[in-house]
Amino acid sequence: MTDHVTSSDIRSAFSTAMSAMYRAEVPAYGTLMDLVARVNDEALSANKALAERLQATDNLHRISEERHGAIRLGKAEELAMMSRVFAVMGMYPVGYYDLSTAGVPVHSTAFRPVGEAALKKNPFRVFTSLLRLDLVADEALREEARKILAQRQIFTDGAVALTEKAELEGGLNPADADRFVLEVLETFRWHDNAIVDVNMYHRLHDAHRLIADVVSFRGPHINHLTPRTLDIDKVQALMPEYGIAPKAVVEGPPTRLCPVLLRQTSFKAMEEAVAFKDGQGGWRTGSHTARFGEIEQRGIALTPKGRALYDKLLDESRKVVRPAADGSNAQAYEAALSRTFAAFPDDWAAIRKEGLGYFSYSLTENALRSATTTTDIDDLIAQGAIQFDPIVYEDFLPVSAAGIFQSNLGDGAQQEFVASPNQQRFEADLGAKVLNEFDHYAGIEKASLDECLAKLSHRPAAQ
Repeated sequence: MTDHVTSSDIRSAFSTAMSAMYRAEVPAYGTLMDLVARVNDEALSANKALAERLQATDNLHRISEERHGAIRLGKAEELAMMSRVFAVMGMYPVGYYDLSTAGVPVHSTAFRPVGEAALKKNPFRVFTSLLRLDLVADEALREEARKILAQRQIFTDGAVALTEKAELEGGLNPADADRFVLEVLETFRWHDNAIVDVNMYHRLHDAHRLIADVVSFRGPHINHLTPRTLDIDKVQALMPEYGIAPKAVVEGPPTRLCPVLLRQTSFKAMEEAVAFKDGQGGWRTGSHTARFGEIEQRGIALTPKGRALYDKLLDESRKVVRPAADGSNAQAYEAALSRTFAAFPDDWAAIRKEGLGYFSYSLTENALRSATTTTDIDDLIAQGAIQFDPIVYEDFLPVSAAGIFQSNLGDGAQQEFVASPNQQRFEADLGAKVLNEFDHYAGIEKASLDECLAKLSHRPAAQ
């Protein structure tokens, strides 16, 4: 019997194919990749300690491979099938995000690998949103949009068949895995022919630009791919030098010695030519704006206590200065953010001691030579037997995601929706429960600590 290709290898192949396709469709993405590679090389050269810890924790090679993408789905059936497709790639739904609180009519999850080995192999993630037509006030428009979405099939017959085969047989052989990647890639490809006429497009657009983006096309074209940088401020400063206009404000926490959660920036969405149905069997030329480039810098995953402090400080910052979509108050906002976040410790030891972040523990070279019998973690750290490294935040921030989206729409884009999180409905549409990210990170931390203590308890007696 032919051996199955691992889900991580399928995920890596798909991530590579997606990146190549997006580079061809959006040339500025290729420019962005070149810039990020330069900045990362310079950051590692300038910070030998960072390079050594990334190497020691087997995380160095994943930096250049890391991507996240984002898609927007229109109906429950699409979400349920997408979940099955991603499962073939070893990607599972983590976290629930209600973006209605930030004026975007979707709720979302992130499909990603969850095991340490899978993340180190390839940490590809796709932030996947489901349209909330129930938040659209115009009842007639809601019903018309539902009818349009009901008629479309975003997956090829081949993608569906191969997904079913993988489920039935527990995987795919090499030839089928190659075909699976190509078939699924078609779901994410850009199509410049809309499935609606221009009048319907404008009605959807007036309700919200995202609604027009989801409903008007054959499928959920990937709207951005995001490489990971080690110095987002430097990328932001160099983007104009590469012919890329950055958004005015980096979303997320301010610049810190010890990065937390997620910082993101982007270049503005492109205006792309689109053909709309003219109602007489022909086509009418128009345009659509949706796809953009994004860069991220990832920091430590925060505990519930740390996340509560982060949310509180971000809220306080925005009460002082709320960032404008056009960037007119960018400097004032960044100054307010830095002042407010002075209340968040910027030292790994302090973050750990105060229980604000999650860490992975490992034994030092001195550990097995130590004569200590204590199992107290703080004592073992003080004695130099155990060391700790921040656990990378693998997930997303809804306020930051919405900020990226709003910055790509321009000044008149702010729209309000009644905040209405509905995780139960989302999970029903998904056909599965989403993993709680806090429980997941806590489990990783506890497993690393348990492993350290187990090794210490079995060491040979000191001579």
